[in-house]
Amino acid sequence: MKFIKKTLKILVPVLILLIVGVWLYSKTYQPNYSGEIALKNLSEDVTIYFDEIGAPHINAQNQNDAYTALGYVHAQDRLWQMELIRRIASGRLSEIFGKEVLDKDIFFAGLGIEEAAEETIANLDKNAEAYILTQAYLDGINQFIEEGKTPVEFTLVGVKKEKYTIKDIYNVFGYMAFSFAVAHKTDPLLTEIKEKLGVSYLNELLGSSNENLTIIKTSIPDKMHGTISKTVAAIMDDLPVSSFIGSNSWVIAPEKTKNGKVIFANDPHIGFSQPSVWYQSHIKTPNFEIYGFNIALMPFPLLGHNSEYAYGLTMLANDDLNFYIEENNPANSAQYKTSEGYENYKIINKTIHIKNEKDTTFQVKVTKHGPIMNGLISHLEDERPIAMNWIYTQLNNEQLDIIYGMSHSKSLADFQQAVAKINAPGLNVMYGDAKDNIAWFASAKLYQLRDSLSTKTYLNGVSGTDEIIEYLPFEENPKAINPPWHYVYSANNQTDSVRGKLYPGYYQPQDRAKRIVELLEEKDDFTKEDVAKMMFDVKSSTVSEIANDLLKSLDKSKLSVSEQKVVEILKNWDGTYLKNSVGATIYNRFLFEFLKATYKDELGASFELFINSQLQDEVLPIQIHRKQSVWWDDITTTSKVEGRAEIILNSFKETFSFLKNQLGENAEDWHWSRVISVEHEHVIGKTGGLLRRFFNVGPFETIGGNEVINNQIFKLDSTGYYKVTAGPSTRRIVDFSDVENSLAILPTGQSGNVFSKHYKDQAQKFLNGEFEKMKLNKEEIKKSKNVLVLKPKK
Repeated sequence: MKFIKKTLKILVPVLILLIVGVWLYSKTYQPNYSGEIALKNLSEDVTIYFDEIGAPHINAQNQNDAYTALGYVHAQDRLWQMELIRRIASGRLSEIFGKEVLDKDIFFAGLGIEEAAEETIANLDKNAEAYILTQAYLDGINQFIEEGKTPVEFTLVGVKKEKYTIKDIYNVFGYMAFSFAVAHKTDPLLTEIKEKLGVSYLNELLGSSNENLTIIKTSIPDKMHGTISKTVAAIMDDLPVSSFIGSNSWVIAPEKTKNGKVIFANDPHIGFSQPSVWYQSHIKTPNFEIYGFNIALMPFPLLGHNSEYAYGLTMLANDDLNFYIEENNPANSAQYKTSEGYENYKIINKTIHIKNEKDTTFQVKVTKHGPIMNGLISHLEDERPIAMNWIYTQLNNEQLDIIYGMSHSKSLADFQQAVAKINAPGLNVMYGDAKDNIAWFASAKLYQLRDSLSTKTYLNGVSGTDEIIEYLPFEENPKAINPPWHYVYSANNQTDSVRGKLYPGYYQPQDRAKRIVELLEEKDDFTKEDVAKMMFDVKSSTVSEIANDLLKSLDKSKLSVSEQKVVEILKNWDGTYLKNSVGATIYNRFLFEFLKATYKDELGASFELFINSQLQDEVLPIQIHRKQSVWWDDITTTSKVEGRAEIILNSFKETFSFLKNQLGENAEDWHWSRVISVEHEHVIGKTGGLLRRFFNVGPFETIGGNEVINNQIFKLDSTGYYKVTAGPSTRRIVDFSDVENSLAILPTGQSGNVFSKHYKDQAQKFLNGEFEKMKLNKEEIKKSKNVLVLKPKK
């Protein structure tokens, strides 16, 4: 007892000191939401009101001061996020995380993003307002680096702060553009299927691309290798910041709203992470106002609104990236063959600095089509030189002018002029305004190839016949401006025809699009409350039909009583992904077993990549109905040829057996909530243990599933558990009949500073489908308890 008492006398004071120390540290390293700070290069005071969710309302006398202030407050909440995202395209993650991420650095450093950035920056108009305000924003960030507190992550990983330049911004543009692309995950896989399995296998996958479509219609008023695929997919999945995936958006015209004004809705789908992708901010000057959502290191918001107009984005999913098979000169490895003879490879020397290791150097060989991927991707088995041709690095980039123009438009015509400059990534740009206009623009540099040439497999880099013949003028892009059906929408689905045929791409299946159209067609008196409910909708318009089509081919005479009970549950499921749904649990396991029995024997190591691709989603409804298919036969069994009925029966029996072992004998207890979860992971929290609990947000139960409006994106795999990795990165509703009370929500919180009270204060509301107000009313904003004044430094 004496020993225990002595020990406690020592431990208790130490514990108290530790707790007090941690508390003081956390208070010291919180963002400054009130008080006064002196900054250089301000002409007048800037007053910043932080509202209940930590969103800054920046009141300045001019935009230059406002954007300096934005850079400062953005950095104090998101500097660690800025640091990570600027390092990806330049291949500098190894400086922080060591040789474990070297493959990612080599890959991105070789894509040509940095070289394209340097060329673009050299040609920028340094007197343009977009450039001047960008420099002001960078100045604000760099002043925080000089004088602000260093985020704890920098200390934990041992990296020093560095100032930012406009090149960092353009590197972020490049990373964002590449994460929107899909071809790098699909084209090599399809080429491998064609070359190793045969054209018949390929044709059954591609033959479904024009079936089961919900098409975004054009309406213009008269006034107006498996190795490449798998490796790139793995690189994108394992990055320390979010990848851009898809989105929903719809804009409802006054004719279909209760209050007779436009209602705008948008929820971009991006990989979940901590901190959240978007940083909310509100800038107000005597002649300018915007409430925006900024990506780290983006001075101008990609999503925004004010009292006059609102805009947002979804991924277009057009094909803006192709692979070309090149041919080396057998007599000179420094040259490659073209239709006009041999040309020299352009050689770019690269050096990667690695934490606690020697630097590594490598060369990138570049053809007229782009960089050779062999060497950038480890274990690439193809001996042929494979060049990646990406429109983003091939054409002039005007991203800075574009996002400036979108956020500074004075009219629909101004806005259209800005988005017409987009080359890549392809975007569905959505628009609505207080003058009752609604619009959708498919904004990308579309192109023409020779007839019958498919871009879904490798192209011939030697012949000269597979080159882009023509880039199309923006006027020919699909678009809808004030259409007679009184709404516009996008769910990354197939757009309307271009020059008489559907434009090729990697569009998502019709599921979300079909559901959005169903709900929009139901009524003509929408309110923002109706739209909020719609954004949280978890009913699929397609999966119950797919499930019943599978069940039609199921020989029920070969099922046990318990198995037949499960059939009835699935048969009666309406496609809703609620927590207590049993049908959702059965369907997703049945789907995995069906896909496994159909494709895994042929695809082998590429199977998981394929089943989690939009290609599989696209072909599924067609494959189920095929009585004859080359995919039905299991090539590992040589004594017989399997057919559809046998595949479906065996898949269902495997489903029943798996779920019984996983969740118990009683099928009524196989609730969706038992197998689905979401956790917002911080790059340091991924290490597990106490750091996971400290930095990560979650895990949580959730509702929703793949390709419902409340899109909770997960991968199908053998585990039987569905860990949501992506979904709505924000939900926004702007109602022009009550614009000062428009709504939004983030998945976790406004701040990336773990010591901030706004680090995860929106997480539960997001899960519940609730919203926070995007304040525009000046008097309401001035009631904020936290006021920070930035004063000119003397």
